[in-house]
Parts: sequence; structure tokens; C-alpha cells
Amino acid sequence: MSTDTRRWETLQGLKNSPKGKITFDPFWSARGEDILAGYKDSLSLSSQSGVILQQLSSHSPQKFAGLSLSSGHSSPGHSTSDCSTGSSGETTRKNDTIIAAQEQSLASESHNERELNLQKGSEEVRSPSSPPAISLLSPEAMATTGSILQIEEAYRRKARRAFRVHQELHEEMVTQVFRAQKEQLKRFEEFMELKQRQEYQSMMDMMDRETKESIGRQEKLKEEHRHRLKILNLRLREAEQQRLREAELERQRQIEGKDRLRNLNSIQEEILQLNLLLEPSTQTQTTVPSASVGTYSTRGNQLCSQVSEVVRKTVDGQYPSVEDMTVAERALHEMRTLIRMMQEEAARAQKQKEEKELEEEESRRKLSELKTQQEAQEKAARSAREKAHKQGLQNNAEDTTLKRYEELQESLVQCAQSIEQLASSKDVQTQRLKLDLQKASMIPISQISFNSGSHLRGIFDKLDKLLSGHAVVSGGKSVSTSQHPQGLDFVYYKMAEKFVKQGEEEVAAHHEAAFPIGVVASGIWELHPRLGDLILGHLHKKCPYAVPHYPRMKDGTSVEEYQRILGFRVDDSGVEGQDSFLKRMSGMIRLYAAMIQLRWPLDSKQGCSRHGLNHGWRWLAQMLNMEPIADITATLLFDFLEVCGHALLKNYQGQFWKLILLLKEQYLTRIEAITSSGQMGSVSRLRHFLEKSLQERHISPPKGQLSVAFWRS
Repeated sequence: MSTDTRRWETLQGLKNSPKGKITFDPFWSARGEDILAGYKDSLSLSSQSGVILQQLSSHSPQKFAGLSLSSGHSSPGHSTSDCSTGSSGETTRKNDTIIAAQEQSLASESHNERELNLQKGSEEVRSPSSPPAISLLSPEAMATTGSILQIEEAYRRKARRAFRVHQELHEEMVTQVFRAQKEQLKRFEEFMELKQRQEYQSMMDMMDRETKESIGRQEKLKEEHRHRLKILNLRLREAEQQRLREAELERQRQIEGKDRLRNLNSIQEEILQLNLLLEPSTQTQTTVPSASVGTYSTRGNQLCSQVSEVVRKTVDGQYPSVEDMTVAERALHEMRTLIRMMQEEAARAQKQKEEKELEEEESRRKLSELKTQQEAQEKAARSAREKAHKQGLQNNAEDTTLKRYEELQESLVQCAQSIEQLASSKDVQTQRLKLDLQKASMIPISQISFNSGSHLRGIFDKLDKLLSGHAVVSGGKSVSTSQHPQGLDFVYYKMAEKFVKQGEEEVAAHHEAAFPIGVVASGIWELHPRLGDLILGHLHKKCPYAVPHYPRMKDGTSVEEYQRILGFRVDDSGVEGQDSFLKRMSGMIRLYAAMIQLRWPLDSKQGCSRHGLNHGWRWLAQMLNMEPIADITATLLFDFLEVCGHALLKNYQGQFWKLILLLKEQYLTRIEAITSSGQMGSVSRLRHFLEKSLQERHISPPKGQLSVAFWRS
């Protein structure tokens, strides 16, 4: 058997041995493990290794000169002869060198050593085909080598322990550094958190300061606002007080102006009445020469014109001044002087009157004959009216209505004549009494308003006391009708005249005023019937359409006189306009319509109404039986139905609807036929009212009607 074959058998035997089955892991160095970590037995040569070595040493050493010990810790390049013949000193130096190298390697880095061993093992693995170099040593060398290996292993274990200690120290140091860094990071985070809290606190402090400054500015602005508001309130209070003072002054001026206006109206009324005495009439012509009468009349007309000029200034709502009142009083004084002079002249002419009595008797006879002729003419006219009544509408009122109208006018004239002595007295005390009675009877009526029910009760009681003969206070003075024989008649006349005048002026301007004025007039009327007759007398005199009556122009009557009879105002400036005339007629008709439907609700001693809704029905029926007059008839029908229609419907029900239907379908056509295009406004209002009423089958209560709550106030 050749040497090569034996060598390979030896290697094969080593390979099959337990030691030869140790696996090589190229990644042991990366994991920090020993190359023989998986082998548990200690490294040592077998007991038979010496025999093998002796057999091998018997051969020629030259054959094996190229072989060397293949050990991971022996120095490469040593020959077999060097190994066999080397002295122990060389071996010792070699061991010292190996130990120093190992210590140096351990001191530098155990990891590098392991990588070097790994590289060497890799080189051996890379060349499996080449036979390994095996050095044949002596037993002593083998023992030395084994000792060296044991020492190396001991140093390796010592290095591993040192490495583990170093690694543990390193890990502990890393842990300590990590903990220190963690603590430092925690301190840094706490420091950053502290900084954030400080910044947040500073920001909150700054916001608090800004908030406090803002609140301070707001408080300052509020204080300034309160101060300005206080100043403004003071100014407003001063302005309000100034306004109240001005309003009080204006009210005082209004009251004084109204008093002056009433006095002016009284002066004008007295001057006009005195002027009537200066007009040339049968009595004055018989007692006073015509030249004197003409002079007195001319002067009287001039004085009336002066007063009318003063009154004309008050038409636009102005009040007369003190100078105007002086002029009016001066004119009144002069007018009284003229009357006194005329009366004195009339006394001188009394004798001449007695001489002309025979002539007057003759004139009476002629008048009697003329009256007989007029009666015959009236009889013929009556028959003609009856005939016309059978054929169609009438041209005048019924005889009973006209008779009642004439009776009222005669009663009014008689009352005026009965108070002539009081009205025209020259006695200062009598004049003062007349003025006090006039104020007591007219001022309360002018104060009627919608203020409250208690206000109306006070006015009603005052008027009732005055007419009952009791003393009342007027202008700070106590006055009574019993102070003069004609005092009661004077109060009746003036009070009735004032009620009608309120309808002519106040109701014409404010339609709702018809109800408070009408209810007071109706209540006084029921307690004092004579006042009602005088109210109707004045109303028919100023508004004959309230009869209803359309006066005809008689022969010898002037145009101006006829216009006065129709209700127009005629003065030196001419005849009043149609609009003003219709406005006054409308006011008086509305007052009449309110009076006939109202009763005084607060007096238990009243009886039946003396002039109630039946007279309203009669007035409406007679209006529809008469030929219409353009513009007047439509206006008055609309005003009457608007105020009194609801009450008539409530009282007469179906009969009233028949009357309304007749008015719309037949009578309204007659009105339109005689109405010009410029006067269709009143016709349109009447048509709209009738159509709405018939369509809704209802007539609403009039605006301004007094409610139950009003009488409780």
C-alpha cells in the first residue's frame, strides 16, 4: 500500500471519527461564537496517533518535506525537520509568540480574529482536492502542541470571558447611556413642556391684559355712553319741558283765541241783528224819515262790513287778534249808538205815525184781499200737486210736512222776538248777564268731544241744570236763567242755534263728531221738548232739505234772498261755492241722522223719544217721492244712509230693503238723468254704497258710533 493511499485512508478515518463530523458554520463569527462551539469533547490526539506518527517517521523525510501542520494556530511555512529537531527554547519562543499574538488579537478585537479564522477555514474548504499538509511530530512535540492548544483554548476562554465582561460592561454602559439619554430626553421634554407652559402662560397673561384693557376700554366707553345718554336725557327733558311750555302757551293762545272768536261771533251776530233794525221796513219807514233810515242803513252796512272783514280773517283757522277785537267792539259800540239815535228819531216821528193810521188800515184791507187771493192760488196749487202725485213724483213736500215746517219757523221767530228786549238792551248789567248766559249755553256745546263718557255726562248735566233754572258756573261766575224774565227763552234760542251750528261746522269737518253732539242734543231734547222744536227750526232754516223741502222762488224775491232761503251763505263777497255749501248741508244732515237714532243712555227719568227713527223713515220716504235736485239729493241721501242706514235696517228689516232697492233701481236713474258729468262724484258714492249694501245684505255701523265701553270711561 502506497504512502498516498495510506494517507488518504488516515484522513478518511479522521473524517469518519466523531471529531471529523464537526460541521463548519461560516456565520459563527457574525454571531460571536467559537468555531468549535458545537463540539462538547476536549481537543486531544488519540493514543494511537503516536504509532501512526512512528510509522510515518520511518519513511524518508524528504517525501514529506512539503507537509506542514495544518493547525489554525501554528505558524505556516515550518518544515517537518524544523518541527522534529526544534529545541525546546524555540518551542517556548514560539509559544510566547503565539500567546503574545493571541493577547494582542484579543486586546485589539476578538471579532477580527474570528473573521481571520473564518477566512482561513474558507481557504481550506475552497481547496478540497489538494491533500492537506500533515506534519509528523514527535510525542513530545505533540504534547507540546497539545499544551499549546490547551493554553490557547484557556486564553480563548479567558478572552471570551473578558469579551463577555467587556460586552456586559459595554451593554451596561449602553444601557446607562440609553437611560441617561432617556432621562435627558425626558428632561428636554419637560423643559420643552415648561417652555410651552411658560409661553402659554405668557400668552394667557397677555390675553388677560388685553382682555382687561378691552374691558377697561369698554367700561370707559360705557361710562362715556352713560354720560352722553344722561346729557341727552337732560336735553330731551329740557326739550320736552320746552315743548310742554310751548304747548301750554299754544293752548292758552288757542283758548284765548277761541274766546275772542266766540266773542267776535257774538259781536257779529249782535251787529247783524242790530243792522236788521236799521234796514228800511214798514215800521221804520212810518216812524223814521227815509233819508235818515238810508243814512243809518248805509252806516250799519259799513259797520257790518268792517266786522265781516275781521271775521273773514278767521276763515282759514286763524284767531282774531286783540286789535281785531278792538275794531269789532268799536263797531258794535257805534252800531248801538246808531240804534239809539234811530230810536230817538223814531220817537220824534211817532206823531207822524198816528196820522198815517188811516192809511195803514187801508193797506191792511188790501193785504187781506191779497191773502184771500193767495189762499185761492194755494188751493189750486194743492189740487195740482195732488194730481201730480197721482201721475208721478212731487215737486214739493207734503202739506203736513210743510205745515209742521211753517209752525217751527213761526215758533223760532216768536222766540227771537221774545228775547229782543234782553238781546238789544243797552243796560250794562243786562248786557253782562246776556253775555254770561250766552257763554253758559254755548261753550259747553263747543266742548263736546270723544274724550270720555264722563266728559259728556258733565256737559249734559250742566246744560240740563241751566235749562232747569239752576245756577251754573261759567267763566268763574255763577249764572242762572232766573236772573232775567227772558233768560230761559234766550238760553233755549242760543243753545238750539249752537247745536245746529256745530253740525254746520264741526260735523261738516269731522263726520264722527255727529254722534257725541247728537246724543247730547237728543238727551236734552227729551228732557226739554221746546229745545227740540227750536233745534228743528234752526236746522230747517239753514238746511230746508232736512224737512225735506225744496223752496220755490216767489215773485218779487231777489236772487240773493232766494239763495239764502236755499241755505247758501251770501255776503258782500258774493255767494259761497257749491263745495262749501254741500259740505255744510252734509254736516247738518249727518247731525240730524245721528239725533233721531240716539238716546241719552244714562238718565232713568227719560221717556219715549219725541223725534225718533220713524221721522228718519218719513224723511227718506218723502225724499224718494220728490223730484231730485242735481248734486244735492245724491249727497244728502248718501250722508243720511251712511249714518242712519244701520239703525233703519235693524228697525224696519225687509221694508227697508225694499226702499233701498227702489232707490237703486228707479230713483238713482232719475238722479243720474239730471246730473252733469262734473257732478257725478256724489252719485258714484251713493251707487257704490247701495250696491255694496244689497250685495252683502248688510249695512255696517257708522264710524264713530259710541260704544258701551265709551260710557264706562
